[in-house]
Amino acid sequence: MTGARKLTEAANWSKSSLSEGAGDCVEATLLTAVALRDSKDPDGPCLVFTVSEWDAFLGGVRLGEFDVRRLAQVLTG
Repeated sequence: MTGARKLTEAANWSKSSLSEGAGDCVEATLLTAVALRDSKDPDGPCLVFTVSEWDAFLGGVRLGEFDVRRLAQVLTG
């Protein structure tokens, strides 16, 4: 069993209240790290991030670093 699997096995997973129940949701949990998984495949792989990595990601989201239109402008000049 992998470290991530052990870490997430007993976790309390949650998903956005905006999820419509069509099975295309991302679930998250906060343990000693932040883990994400596909709600359609709860026994499948998880993405696990340290709290620092997750904070950096959220900071980038707030700054628009992942905005597709902005990225396209940067790439095309």
